[in-house]
Amino acid sequence: MLFDERPKTRRQELFDRDIEIEGIKSNVDRPLLVISGIRRIGKTSTLLVALNELGRDYVLIDCRKLKENYGRQDLYNLFSSSFSTVVDKVKGVLSGVRGVSILGNSIEFKWKGRDSVSLADLFDHLNGKRLIIAMDETQKLRGPLSKEVREAIAHAYDYDRNLTFILTGSEVGLLYDFLGVEDRESPLYGRYYYQITLDRFEKERATEFLRKGFDEISAKVSDEETEKLVEFFDGIPGWLTFGANRFLEGRKIEEVREIAIDVALNEIENLIETKRRVSEIVGRRYKNALKCLALGENSWSKLSNCLQRAEGSTMSSSVLENIITNLEKSSIIKDYEFLDPIYGEASKRLS
Repeated sequence: MLFDERPKTRRQELFDRDIEIEGIKSNVDRPLLVISGIRRIGKTSTLLVALNELGRDYVLIDCRKLKENYGRQDLYNLFSSSFSTVVDKVKGVLSGVRGVSILGNSIEFKWKGRDSVSLADLFDHLNGKRLIIAMDETQKLRGPLSKEVREAIAHAYDYDRNLTFILTGSEVGLLYDFLGVEDRESPLYGRYYYQITLDRFEKERATEFLRKGFDEISAKVSDEETEKLVEFFDGIPGWLTFGANRFLEGRKIEEVREIAIDVALNEIENLIETKRRVSEIVGRRYKNALKCLALGENSWSKLSNCLQRAEGSTMSSSVLENIITNLEKSSIIKDYEFLDPIYGEASKRLS
């Protein structure tokens, strides 16, 4: 069903994205592919449909499970749980490997001590079969161990010809910061990768998506109501699906709008909370910056003046530059405008 809010796995469940799916399939023998796009744009669905059509063995590692400032144990637990889902596919190349325990349907990677296994060694052993290693929301790997992960991927890129890495990310700037292909200090510096960028639907395609979804379940929805959903959710597939489902539950368009804003507000508040963990001042500045941007302060001077009024004090240009850069790298804004209009509406309500 088009309006299923879970990631899609079959092409008939996914609207559009044929070009992107074929791009993944035709380039899957390259060592590294990168899929980027803002939140709710359909990266995971596009990836899963392509992988299932390829019919090759793959493991999906959901990096969203990692906590901020994760440690080695957290990382290895994530890899262990992910590879346990495909134990039958990989036990032939991992059985008897030092630092790897296979018990029934469970795989455990030892992360500490003389008998531990490094990620580079793990990839070398996995190279004994053709395997795709997909990492979803890869920017979450940034942190104290990011260089170790990059070094392992770089090693596999050079020596493990049977492995393909497919990395996705919705915080696009942070994703490319993690990769560091343009950073001379990064192990992946200069490596070629095939890039797939997912964009929002144009107005006509968004309208077609909603009408096709409504027709699929024989729901009678007026053109006016469909147009309101398209206008508010700005062609972002995840939001269109979310809005259509809330509408079909009997909510009025205005209620659907409020529910979506509330969801986005919770996500923004979580973002601000991560900044507060750095310091109360940093958290407050990000909150004020988002509120100012949402109110249309869409230039350096306007944003600076708005922030200084909110703070009641002057603010250095370097501090403002850091805030703008981080919001852009997190795919919240671009050129002082919100990439997701729901986030813009939600930011107006920050208290």
